[in-house]
Amino acid sequence: MNPNSWQDWIKYFEAKGYTCYAPAYPFHKGNPADLRAKPDPRLGKVTFDQVVDVYTKFIQGLPEQPILIGHSMGGAVVQKLINNGLGVAGVCIDTAPPQGIFTLKFSFLKANLPTINPLKGDSVSIPDVNWFHYAFCNMMTIEQTQIEYDKFFTPESRNIPRTASAGQAKIDFKKPHVPLLFIAGENDHIIPASLNQKNFDAYKDPSSLRTFKQFPGRCHYLCAQTGWQEIAEYVSAWIK
Repeated sequence: MNPNSWQDWIKYFEAKGYTCYAPAYPFHKGNPADLRAKPDPRLGKVTFDQVVDVYTKFIQGLPEQPILIGHSMGGAVVQKLINNGLGVAGVCIDTAPPQGIFTLKFSFLKANLPTINPLKGDSVSIPDVNWFHYAFCNMMTIEQTQIEYDKFFTPESRNIPRTASAGQAKIDFKKPHVPLLFIAGENDHIIPASLNQKNFDAYKDPSSLRTFKQFPGRCHYLCAQTGWQEIAEYVSAWIK
């Protein structure tokens, strides 16, 4: 996904008076259909650290520290930025796990292995709509999934999740932190709710605020799935 997928959330929070930014990962900026048709070959080498570096520099250029919201791998980026002392609060939605947080649940393995497959080298990952339906949109029809795929699905670097799990997404779970909200979709295949709970439970500082919320009947695509406003409203209330 790229910043195009956040436009409804941007409008929602701007209407509440927030200034919103959605900077892209390296080589993710543009129309998703164009990116799928001609992916930048440099994308294949992008690592988790490079993504974190992009957001670190962006945050350092802002007039004040922001509230960070990230979905999936973006949730892991939020955790890393917070761990590095950036941001006044973090919202991690269906977050990819930091180093050391793992599950052997079948859906997690089935959805993730095609992307991180070491036999694929540094090739750019462009899964088809059937993968997208299983991994992201399993509570939606295939027809609905196709619409969302056409609008928002972008090529991805296999090295972002590889390097995240290999150590670049390491978190000091004992370190005090600003408020963190973890949101899970009950029926998420690619990042099961139980994995989000495990991630949440890993944080150990008793003086730091953290909240876990699971939404029933939601898949990994809950930020755009019908009824996404319920999640946005919960996030807004939590921030206040």
